[in-house]
Amino acid sequence: MTFGFVKRIFPTWKNALLAILAAGLLILAFPDFELWFTAWFALVPLMWAVEREKASVARSFILGWLFGTLFFFGTCWWLTFAPITYAAFPPWLAYGLMLIVAVMVGVFPATFAAILSVLLRRFGSWAFLAAPFVWVFTEFLRYWVTGNNWNAIGYSEAFATNSWLGITIVQVAFIGGVWLSSAYLVLVNYVFGLIFIYLASLFGRGQVRVRDVSLRVLIPGTMFVLIIFPSFIGILSLVLFGEPTSKSKPIEVGKVVTVQPNVPMAGLDYQKWQQLRQHQIDLAEAEIKKLPTADRQLPTIVILPESPMNFMYEDDREFQQFINDFARRNNVNVLFNSAEPDKGTTKYFNSAVMVGPQGSEIAEYDKIYLLPFGEAVPSFLEGIVPGFVGNFSYGREYDLLPVGDAKAGVMICFESHFGQLSRRYVQEGADVIIEMTNDGYLGPTPVLRQHLANAVFRAVETNRPVLRVTNVGISAYITEKGEVLDATLPYHEDTRVWSVSKSDGSQTFYVRFGDWFAWLCSAVTLGLLGYAVFRRRQPAV
Repeated sequence: MTFGFVKRIFPTWKNALLAILAAGLLILAFPDFELWFTAWFALVPLMWAVEREKASVARSFILGWLFGTLFFFGTCWWLTFAPITYAAFPPWLAYGLMLIVAVMVGVFPATFAAILSVLLRRFGSWAFLAAPFVWVFTEFLRYWVTGNNWNAIGYSEAFATNSWLGITIVQVAFIGGVWLSSAYLVLVNYVFGLIFIYLASLFGRGQVRVRDVSLRVLIPGTMFVLIIFPSFIGILSLVLFGEPTSKSKPIEVGKVVTVQPNVPMAGLDYQKWQQLRQHQIDLAEAEIKKLPTADRQLPTIVILPESPMNFMYEDDREFQQFINDFARRNNVNVLFNSAEPDKGTTKYFNSAVMVGPQGSEIAEYDKIYLLPFGEAVPSFLEGIVPGFVGNFSYGREYDLLPVGDAKAGVMICFESHFGQLSRRYVQEGADVIIEMTNDGYLGPTPVLRQHLANAVFRAVETNRPVLRVTNVGISAYITEKGEVLDATLPYHEDTRVWSVSKSDGSQTFYVRFGDWFAWLCSAVTLGLLGYAVFRRRQPAV
């Protein structure tokens, strides 16, 4: 009886190996490996395994769960760095907890596999056409349930160098966000899977029966993926944004001086803290002095990154005087991270504060999207579960900061993961997006480039440059097309000077309509699932 139950629940070892292979291929697509092209066919083994196990929703679910657990563990193992390094967790405990997290998040790819198996039983191999919709639905579900969508499959293409008809998978994000990039990538997987299954059927290999998958499906599907869709994106981009070469050169309205100070995460006493604080200012002043006379006529903003040097502008009068004097002395705006009091409470905001050339605060943005259990805990757990960094108040205003005649929206650290934040900034009139972050607590691990990938998509989604200023790297200027320019080396002290131009005020389809594509995928998935289940339960006539 036990053996029969196991056989009903667990897939065959061959299909389990296919799920493991799929996870391995997708892991290779993300940093640190960055073999982005493996994401084009990584899901083929998983979809083939689900097709072979489609008779059982439970076995398909287990296949997806195995795939998801391995994938999330293999791409997010860096979460163990901080507890091991700074909290003295034994490695076995840290990795054990990481495995539990991966098992929990693995439920979402498992849901994809389970739904796909239901659709395969109802619609046959034609159901693979629904795979992009189902996949995005489960990624969107993960976002709503967990509060993040880290390493969605679309992010694997952030640094891809390929293009077809001048279009990359990243660049479709200006229409439907990273969700559309994910869907298109799964669609490419579908075509590769279709080719594989069709060839397997021709040679009589494997257990897949594909009489309903023939050249009349394969040829149109391949043409859509390789020619029709890229051409559509190219034409739409041309209509919305015009021919880039026909535009006049943007007029500079300001200069940005950025500092990557490489402040260590531990071992800072007050004396060392003061020395490092002064060193950041010295680095900035050295760059200011190098500016040509013509550039000095433009408004200049110095940006200091988020770091373990916990500035408190309003409460620390000595630091307030220090920053005010620097701004007045150099006739610059200064933007820095600071803990600012939430009036009427005992809490603080995680804020970005701007001090003007007159030596006083002129703008402030309070972080809206706080890191769960890192910067804030649910109200019912306050006093029971501490925040890793602190327990901040949630910001409530989408404040824009002046950069000369331009306006900037600020993303603090984890906020670069949220397309709706940068989208809202552009709706409010932002010409540029500034990201201030510190990934130092997570060490020299894949997180540095995985986090950078988020900023790449925010730039493409909004058609606005992202100025990424970090403590330990990677700082970079990211163009509207998602190109990463002038990047710094991780864990090196460095500075950068960038120009800021005013945008033409245009808004992308994504900025105007947000996560419309993810909602569409959700509706299509639930509709197909409901139809498949309802029709299956109808009595025979």
